Amino acid sequence: MHIPHRPSSITMPTLLSLLLPLLLPLSAAALGTIDCSKMLADKHNFDLSALDGPHSVMHGVEQPPSFLNTTYTINICRPLVPDSDVKKEERCPGPTRAPNQRKTTTISRVIPIAGDLQNFPGGTLLDASYTRLRTAPSPADQAREGIRVELHGGSYNGRKQKAVVEFLCDPEVEGTEEEEGEEGVLDVYRRKEEGGNSTTRATKALVFKKYGPEGAKGEVDVLTLEWWTKYACESVEGGGGKEKGSWGFFTWFIIIAFLSTAAYLIFGSWLNYNRYGARGWDLLPHGDTIRDVPYLVKDWSRRVFNTVQDSGSRGGYSAV
Repeated sequence: MHIPHRPSSITMPTLLSLLLPLLLPLSAAALGTIDCSKMLADKHNFDLSALDGPHSVMHGVEQPPSFLNTTYTINICRPLVPDSDVKKEERCPGPTRAPNQRKTTTISRVIPIAGDLQNFPGGTLLDASYTRLRTAPSPADQAREGIRVELHGGSYNGRKQKAVVEFLCDPEVEGTEEEEGEEGVLDVYRRKEEGGNSTTRATKALVFKKYGPEGAKGEVDVLTLEWWTKYACESVEGGGGKEKGSWGFFTWFIIIAFLSTAAYLIFGSWLNYNRYGARGWDLLPHGDTIRDVPYLVKDWSRRVFNTVQDSGSRGGYSAV
């Protein structure tokens, strides 16, 4: 898989940095949060729990005489936890799943992209939706293997926000490998919820695609990311996998036949006991026939054996 080269000019003295953390949900619930181990799309379950933790991708743009570096940080399984040193005004609202932070020497802008933000001005529920690419309407999607996750809820200056993350199959990539030697990722989030401060490094498999207006009238700002990982492969153990199939007709037939037979025997035994005071084999309906079953089977087996033996003794010729 090709990972875009990050520009080396990130070390310039004048550096603008954007931090766009994508804080995804903790568990599947009515409020629209996500259980990353049970992402069901078209009767197919994708388990992305192995991607838990903060992962980042950087996108650099030269804006002479300065340089704009955009860092997108995502945790697919739980909200990112800000370090204790980060000022409250530099954070998005508590349940935000995707804030956008612009920084020169201080963070000057925070944009919530996705999250359960119905209690904040202009915000809505996360309303996560999943699309299995192989069964998507688009032929371009059908040629790929993986799952598309769409997240909503954010609003900024009256404009709706949306995040789209496409998890794409690459059997050779774990999806958590870190980019070596990357600098410039804002140290705002902890590695682990219970851990201390630790710089979030760039993740090789996470690829920035675009961020900008979309929709019929360009009324929604959409962030699009690609994440290459073996856990988006439908055949990988511990990753995507088919939802356990429902029982087939034959299985249901056997179950129904067994239950019907058991109900018949139980009801018949109860009836014989109460009506005739029967005991032992006489309790069972058609008890005489049931007692004779082993002998009938033995006799039938003997006849079949004799028939086969007699046919073989003639060398394949029939008597005239």
